Amino acid sequence: MALRKSAQEARPADSRPTVAELQGDNHYAQLAKKNWLKASGPSRFNPELLKSGVWDLLEKENFQFRSLLILENLRFLEKYVPEIRARHIFVGKSEFSSLFRRILSMSLDISLNTIIRTHLLSFITTAFQSLDSGLVRKECAPLLTISIWHNLSTEAARESRFERQSIWRKAWRTSSKRYEAADDAAKARLRFERSWLFSMIMDFFNRLYETAEQAFESLVYCERFIEFLTDLESQLPTRRYVNSLIHDLNVLPAIRLSPLFNNEENGLLRDLYGLLQHYAYFPVDDQAGFQLSREQCYDAHCQMLARLQRASLKHFKSKLTTLALSNYGSIGKRSELESHFAALTNQELGDLCSVLDLRISYPTTTRVAVDRDFLVEVLVSVHERKKTFQETAKDLSVLPNEKTLFESALLRNETYDGSRPLAIPKLNLQYLTVGDFLWRSFVLHRCESFFEIRKDIEECLDRLQPRVSHPSGETRFEGFSKMALLIPKPASILEVAPPKVGDDNPAWVRAEIVLDVSRLSESVRREWESLRTDDVVFLIAVKAVEEAKLLAGGNPSTLSNKTRSLTHLRTAEIVQVLDESGKPMRNPQIGQFSSRGQPDRSRVRRLHVKLDSSMYKPDSHRAEAGKPDVYEGINVILRRRGRENNFKAILESIQSLTLSDVPIPSWLQEVFLGYGDPASANYTRLPNRVPEVDFRDTFLDWQHLIESLPGKTVEPSDDVDSSFGPPYILETNPTILNSQAHSSKKRRRDQTPLLQTESVKVSTYKPPNTGPYPTDLPKLNQIRFTSAQVEAITSGTQPGLTVIVGPPGTGKTDVATQIINNIYHNFPGQRTLLIAHSNQALNQLFQKIVALDIDARHLLRLGHGEEDLETDANYSKHGRVESFLENRAQYLAEVDRLAVNLGAPGAHGNSCETASYFNAVYVKPAWNKFQDETRPIDANTADIAKAFPFHDYFSNAPQPIFSPQISRDEALEIAHGCYRHIAKIFSELEDIRPFEILRTARDKANYLLIKEARIISMTSTHAAIRRREIAGLGFHYDNVVMEEAAQITEIENFIPLALQNPRDGKLPLQRVVLCGDHLQNSPIIQNLAFRQYANLEQSLFSRLVRLGVSTVQLDRQGRARPSIAELYRWRYKQLGDLPIVENQREFRTANAGFGYEYQFINVADYKGAGETEPSPHFIQNLGEAEYAVAIYQYMRLLGYPASKISILTTYAGQRALIKDVLNHRCVNNRLFGPPKVVTTVDKYQGEQNDYVILSLTRTRRVGYLRDIRRLTVALSRARLGLYILGRREVFESCCELGEAFDRLFARPDNLQLTTGEMFPTSRLLEEDVKASEIVGVEHLGQYVFEMTQAKISALKAESSGPSAHVTPVVCSSATDTLSADVNMEEAEMP
Repeated sequence: MALRKSAQEARPADSRPTVAELQGDNHYAQLAKKNWLKASGPSRFNPELLKSGVWDLLEKENFQFRSLLILENLRFLEKYVPEIRARHIFVGKSEFSSLFRRILSMSLDISLNTIIRTHLLSFITTAFQSLDSGLVRKECAPLLTISIWHNLSTEAARESRFERQSIWRKAWRTSSKRYEAADDAAKARLRFERSWLFSMIMDFFNRLYETAEQAFESLVYCERFIEFLTDLESQLPTRRYVNSLIHDLNVLPAIRLSPLFNNEENGLLRDLYGLLQHYAYFPVDDQAGFQLSREQCYDAHCQMLARLQRASLKHFKSKLTTLALSNYGSIGKRSELESHFAALTNQELGDLCSVLDLRISYPTTTRVAVDRDFLVEVLVSVHERKKTFQETAKDLSVLPNEKTLFESALLRNETYDGSRPLAIPKLNLQYLTVGDFLWRSFVLHRCESFFEIRKDIEECLDRLQPRVSHPSGETRFEGFSKMALLIPKPASILEVAPPKVGDDNPAWVRAEIVLDVSRLSESVRREWESLRTDDVVFLIAVKAVEEAKLLAGGNPSTLSNKTRSLTHLRTAEIVQVLDESGKPMRNPQIGQFSSRGQPDRSRVRRLHVKLDSSMYKPDSHRAEAGKPDVYEGINVILRRRGRENNFKAILESIQSLTLSDVPIPSWLQEVFLGYGDPASANYTRLPNRVPEVDFRDTFLDWQHLIESLPGKTVEPSDDVDSSFGPPYILETNPTILNSQAHSSKKRRRDQTPLLQTESVKVSTYKPPNTGPYPTDLPKLNQIRFTSAQVEAITSGTQPGLTVIVGPPGTGKTDVATQIINNIYHNFPGQRTLLIAHSNQALNQLFQKIVALDIDARHLLRLGHGEEDLETDANYSKHGRVESFLENRAQYLAEVDRLAVNLGAPGAHGNSCETASYFNAVYVKPAWNKFQDETRPIDANTADIAKAFPFHDYFSNAPQPIFSPQISRDEALEIAHGCYRHIAKIFSELEDIRPFEILRTARDKANYLLIKEARIISMTSTHAAIRRREIAGLGFHYDNVVMEEAAQITEIENFIPLALQNPRDGKLPLQRVVLCGDHLQNSPIIQNLAFRQYANLEQSLFSRLVRLGVSTVQLDRQGRARPSIAELYRWRYKQLGDLPIVENQREFRTANAGFGYEYQFINVADYKGAGETEPSPHFIQNLGEAEYAVAIYQYMRLLGYPASKISILTTYAGQRALIKDVLNHRCVNNRLFGPPKVVTTVDKYQGEQNDYVILSLTRTRRVGYLRDIRRLTVALSRARLGLYILGRREVFESCCELGEAFDRLFARPDNLQLTTGEMFPTSRLLEEDVKASEIVGVEHLGQYVFEMTQAKISALKAESSGPSAHVTPVVCSSATDTLSADVNMEEAEMP
């Protein structure tokens, strides 16, 4: 059994069949070729072939996962099985209901093979994880109603639960009446539904106590069943009545005493038991769903002990008096309870269980032995104190060591292939409580972080190549890694601080590590010197082990030999980096320079670090006990790249949120947890809906307003009798919905609310004059928003939750910026937090915000991506502070000019304080005097101009300020505009005044964050890293806007909602706006188990969409030609085109030199090879790289601008290879130069370019592009031209991608080029043109080579000077090809 288990666990994660297998001698491949793949029409179905050729073979090999994958890739169901082919299956409710009922019946059939029943159980488990589907929910819900309580042990047990929740008694009566009113067929169905789960559990008990001959199949079934029970317990709708049944049946004691559990080889089952136990005792009210506090949990535990003590004193006084009189703390432990119960006989134990309403009898067919051990376990499991999820989270360290990093539970996740469950929590559709969500997220992100750290360590140790030196037996290192250095002598402990109050571990432990950097190259040395304070490094003790000794162990393991040489692992945080003399390396970017101005070439660097204090104490005790000192054996220090090494701060943020009781706004809580009415957080349902909103520049004119509000009655306000121009103030009736909106019943997810016709009253106003200078004019929106975009802007401006689904090119970012603009002007007292998943996406959004009519002093950009902002001003914290101080000097100079204008003596422009005094004493009185003089009605324009007190000050403004032709009212408005300009000066000086008082740069920056900025932007990662610091400053905000929210993990969606401390126990959030597209890329999770099984790639955005939360779907794209948009339009229900892509000439004109505007180009093996993998997951394809560069060169020779061309790949290895080819052929060649960007598809989401060359790379199997969301991103980046390089037979066998590739394969798969054209061409897209076919990369290379020679000759003819010379370096059959060296670290060695 152990060998079979090891074989199962050792199965590789990527077990997808290759193209060679699908076209080779495989039995299923030959069957497919003969019967359905080559058929011109619908294949003839043969039931006997299905039975003998497929089913019997699958059953014989126990339905191997790989065989099922081969059949899937051969499109067996779609091409051969008639029900699937005709699309009849699962179309109607009755068909699915019949299938589901059949599966339920088969799941109870003990005559079926255990493996088949395991697959059926997996189907049922998946169904209960898909309750967002009304079809599935209708079938699953009846199995878990209160009627299952017919299976409780006694009537008293049921009555005790009714006493705790009176609503349950009402539900029980309703269920009983329903049964009594049913006919015989309905009664039979109801009896089956209420007994199904009970019967499954009884069968599960029999499997737990299975004989040894059938143990392995039963083990796999039991693992799946525990997973099923855990899933039921982890969602409130399925937990509500199931939890009581599980406790009544003593499921946990039965598992704990089973032979399978007590077999130490079955570690997965034991871990699954621990997860089930966690949820069975999770502190939540099963009916109401609120989380129980620590005090409530303790009170409930004490009540259980009190009941036990009363029963002991009443019925077993002579034997349990000590237990009855003990305090609760002394009898809450398992060992104490077992010692007390040891005094009772078996009969007395049974009697005590009966008194406490605990089940002690089971059906005779059940193999559970109700013996003494079982009775004691039942009593102990009920009454022992369990750790809360917060105590569990607190015990988990965020820093790894050799035990936590390589524990079996984590290593098991690396070989996940879907055949067995995993003992990790899942991110479900619903959560029990906010604390439950945070606990799951903390556990999963900790596992994911440790997985990535372990991979980095394994890679470094593999590069270092530890070996055993003979005859000394010491460890030597024959390799090199730039991410790891050898430590020549043990770290020296500098300081051990005493523990803080209430803690056992030292407050901190400081040590010094000496490194020899003399043999490092300049770039690697600078990287080590650039380590920043709080960066985490890893201290590793490596002791090489001979290969012979490793093989002699005979214990199969997933660890490599290099990793087994790791004996200890500790973490440390950088305090500072010092040079050889002990001086800090102050400028690590350029190196420390000596007095001669040369870089510091000293051999030694000293790292002062803080060791992990939680491990230092046990390590010290270990050394005191005479065992080897851990720190004496540490001989390697390892660092990680900065972007990957922020795990500690992020995990600490999640852990602190888990340990605290973080509230969620009441209007959002039920929707976030997945319960209640999905539309309840929409602004139309909230009582604080704003009835009147100023939309300012959202609408361009009256016609735009009418077009943007379809289905609504638009009426001018009472004081206007015709249409008028913007700005518009819209007043709506808050009561949009009919009486159903006020019903106490919760709306079903699939039920559409009835809407009344909404009336909108429109009014306007004249925007105030803001001053005489051109810079005083407001910046206005010029985008003509569509009706869907206006709906999104309206919802986002109102309070509540807004979810905006934006397909490619539909203007999500423009909508988000307009929402922020409207909030900024309508609610000047509110602050908005802007979040994006990457610096690139955040900068794009921030640059559009800067272009709006928003005061720059209210904008703040946090994080390291600010330097990439394409703006004149610096919007970082310190940049904003410097800007305030620069503005201070300018405004004080303006104050001096005003003082001269008013003839006020004194140094009024010395400081903000003197300027404030000047404003109060001179400026305001002068303005008040002007108002008094111009108040009479008979004052004309000349009188107003004469009385205006600031003529000299505005002498540098466009003249004349007061034209003689203007009216009195216009002159007054101009005067008020001038005063508004002056008032703004003093207003800004008043805001700057605190920066005069605050002394340190840190205080100024913090004041800017918590007081001055009104729109604060940061990445989701920065928010997670700095959460504790930012919240500790007292930072508060009212609104959150998230861009590309579907690309952010759910916990990173949540942290920005909790980036402030509660006020009066509540978070003061008014709005949450999520913009994204769940049909494009999801968050990137490296580990397959966490990504697919635990659903860690789930975003809050995608979950809310699944829950049926009200969304606004943007439905018009303005990015790509309609023909290119057809490649991904099928992914969206209603995605139309804006007029611009149908009418504008650039979209109607063909691509010069190309026969098609988009084309799939089949690339055969180049030099006998397709895809290669020089290192794990670093996949390259030289043929496609050469082809992509050749197409780029061809386009450049035709005159295409390099800035309009992007080259995308699906793998980082291919990106590196293409860059190498470009560097060799194009970068230093003035004919070509580099394209705008060469990057991966994942990095390019949110970007676009006119022309995209896409390399799919894979030639053996589809790979991760099978995820159709990535394909959607890849196909939607191009505006005018898309040229895809790939292997046709790989992608035409992938049914998931068929919709897109069928359209691509409708055109020739050899590149079609036209001659005699240069960019730009006047040829229209629909014109027929004769094209030349290019066959293979060599053909294109030769063609481009000849074009280059002709181009050079033409240039030489124009000018014979040396400046005209261009070296013809191109891809051709005669030129040498390029191979990428991925082991660049070795090249760093001197």
